[in-house]
Amino acid sequence: MTLHDGPSGSAPIAVQFWGVRGSIACPGPDAMRYGGNTPCVEVLCGGHTLIFDAGTGIRQLGNALVKSANKTDFDIFLSHGHIDHVVGLPFFAPLFVKNQVVRVWGGNLQPAGGVREAVRKLMSFPFFPLQVDALQARLEFHDFRAGDSIRPRPDITLRTAALNHPGGATGYRVDYGGRSVAYVTDVEIGAGAPDPALIALVKDVSFLILDTTYTSEELPAHAGWGHSSWEQGVALANMAGVGRLCLFHHDPDHGDGLMDKIAAAAEAARPGTVVAREGLKIEV
Repeated sequence: MTLHDGPSGSAPIAVQFWGVRGSIACPGPDAMRYGGNTPCVEVLCGGHTLIFDAGTGIRQLGNALVKSANKTDFDIFLSHGHIDHVVGLPFFAPLFVKNQVVRVWGGNLQPAGGVREAVRKLMSFPFFPLQVDALQARLEFHDFRAGDSIRPRPDITLRTAALNHPGGATGYRVDYGGRSVAYVTDVEIGAGAPDPALIALVKDVSFLILDTTYTSEELPAHAGWGHSSWEQGVALANMAGVGRLCLFHHDPDHGDGLMDKIAAAAEAARPGTVVAREGLKIEV
């Protein structure tokens, strides 16, 4: 498994981070090195582009995809509908490319009318000037239930699990080419034993991208908020036999200096632990 900022090679799965913050975008001098955009992670499986969440980071990803003349279908998998995870979707450039196929998937949005209705609400008056019908792409919506397995392509399997988060959220595991990547945010691991479904989802995964918003000192003041600490992430990764852990969904109040301290402490606790930052590429 390699970590770099240059062009991706030919590994079975390649991961690139376009947005790594939780709650709200936080541009500014304190977020120059780790980035201030909200969640968006690109996972390349061969020639297939899978996108996890549509926070503000998806705008730059969409621009890059259009410039690259990538004409494949794109699949966007939402962890849930909270605004920091969907606010960038109307600014995803491929949506304005005629006949481009974009599929949006959601595993816990049925109580709100499904993923189609959630996107329509997002792109509606008075919150946005354009409606879904104005888009030129062929936009498809797919609802499933967290816990289902999905086959977006014949050779790609996605396993899912419900996560402990206010209003619900969905965790994903991608299996392709003998490698695996799990995307698990937003989740409150809690003080007791982790949810067996969560452990099963990330068991022996090659690369785990995990919500580790807080430190252990900050966690008591945020009980019930639906997030975890990096210390809990290390414990979960050790318990589940994870290959490599990646800290993700950083608190917007954690500037670069504090993130450096968290990175050093996590590396000491579990060597090889990665701290997500915008532009980082991982070959799995």
